[in-house]
Amino acid sequence: MGFQLTAVQALHLWRGAIVDSVRRDGPDLSARQMALMLTVYLVPPPHTVRGLAQTLNISKPAVTRALDRLSELGLIKRKVDDNDRRSVLVQRTVKGSVFLREFGDLIVSAAGIANEAAG
Repeated sequence: MGFQLTAVQALHLWRGAIVDSVRRDGPDLSARQMALMLTVYLVPPPHTVRGLAQTLNISKPAVTRALDRLSELGLIKRKVDDNDRRSVLVQRTVKGSVFLREFGDLIVSAAGIANEAAG
């Protein structure tokens, strides 16, 4: 199932997906917000602000700001941890799942376009 991309091909693929994403009538996420989304949705839970900060090697306030925006958009939700009331769990939402599935479709589409251009 493996395949090889050059750095330039990978950048063209990423550019194609990003350009299509900003053309849509949806949220325009920063790289930090997208990194948080992908981590919350692709890495098995539980997710906490502290854990996300450690995983991404960014400060807890930076994680909190990004989560504030993602929460406003309905892409994630926060829940107080019943086992440790000082800790807040970051959870997935249906809207966030749909957003990332559609973004994944944009990447697949961009890959098809990139393959046509190369061929």
